[in-house]
Amino acid sequence: MTTLEESPVAASEQTVPRESGARPRRRPQRRAPRPSRQDGPPSRAETASTVVSTSATMAALVTLWMALQLLVLGGVAQERSQSLLYDEFRAEVAAATASVGPVTEPGAPVALIQVPRLGLQQVVVEGTASGDLLAGPGHLRNTVLPGQAGASVVFGRAATYGSPFRDLDRLEPGDRIEVTVAQGRVAFTVRAVRRSGDPLPQPLAAGRARLTLVTAEGHGRLRAIAPGEALYVDAEADSAFPAPSGLPPTVPEPEKPMGTDTGVLPLLALDLALLLALTLGVIAARQRWSLVHVWVVATPLAIALAWVTTDGVMRLLPNLT
Repeated sequence: MTTLEESPVAASEQTVPRESGARPRRRPQRRAPRPSRQDGPPSRAETASTVVSTSATMAALVTLWMALQLLVLGGVAQERSQSLLYDEFRAEVAAATASVGPVTEPGAPVALIQVPRLGLQQVVVEGTASGDLLAGPGHLRNTVLPGQAGASVVFGRAATYGSPFRDLDRLEPGDRIEVTVAQGRVAFTVRAVRRSGDPLPQPLAAGRARLTLVTAEGHGRLRAIAPGEALYVDAEADSAFPAPSGLPPTVPEPEKPMGTDTGVLPLLALDLALLLALTLGVIAARQRWSLVHVWVVATPLAIALAWVTTDGVMRLLPNLT
């Protein structure tokens, strides 16, 4: 009887039965290893691109923050300063320790002005330099305090840091201005609104008081940020409190109308140098760390420096702006 030899394939199929519906297993294919890439120094084009993009970003960040601080955040800061000054002045009046002149520390509260027609209420500080007017209207130091016998002058900003005097041009003869000082309250009546070159008011009679509010006024589309001349509102009161003697004969140039404070230039130069150093630091850091990580750390520092720099710039701008 003849015996048929089984083939190796058949034998294997009989030895290892395949389950119905099961797919044959495939051996995983090994991928060829990637060649290791060595990080070399950045090319000149990459370095130039990093320098340009970082410098542009830093300049845009600082510029936008300055504009935001001048037009928005400055008003918030001025409102907070007014709240603190009001509490301080009210406490001093109640304790009979508020200043009556003739010499008062710059920045200290000396009066409260209210203009019903404009819905204006502001605490007046001593001094009219740009730095003094960041907190509110300022009293010209070589004049008597508002409400005292004689002529008193108060400056106020027209466009930035709350712009408390921006609507002075809306006042008309006959409008009322109320002033509270350490000696009491005095009601003034507006006599005239004048510009540079207009006739000056007549000399005061004995025992009367005059209050002149001064701000800036511009023309055209940029009048809010680039005022060109001063605006004056003259108001008088029939009765007044006595004024002590000893007023300074004059004030420095930065405290006069449209005056600027150049004494801040060294500090401003330091702030700009720190901004430049921060820019160079960001450029160097971007060679080692990711863009996101670098700016997360650098942005708060840039904003802080921009804030300080803007305060310095404000002191270089006219004090009535």
